[in-house]
Amino acid sequence: MQYDRELHTAIRLVNGQMLVTGGKAALREILNTAELYDPSTGIWTVFQSMNYTRRSSAAVLLTNGKVLVSGGMSGLDYLSSAELYQP
Repeated sequence: MQYDRELHTAIRLVNGQMLVTGGKAALREILNTAELYDPSTGIWTVFQSMNYTRRSSAAVLLTNGKVLVSGGMSGLDYLSSAELYQP
């Protein structure tokens, strides 16, 4: 994993990989980065970053395999935006 994280969002994809987005790094930096974890190889891969830094967001796996990441906070501000991932 490129960054240590807390308050991140993680969701299991159809292929068994995990998508981890946002969160807060050890130095209190709010992250906009995303990473994929493949449990069959134990390898983390940097993935497409989000448009906004987000912590404490929600993620939903859609029926088409895409992931919708929404809400959360950026600093002290609540977010009403959403991001769509196509892993």
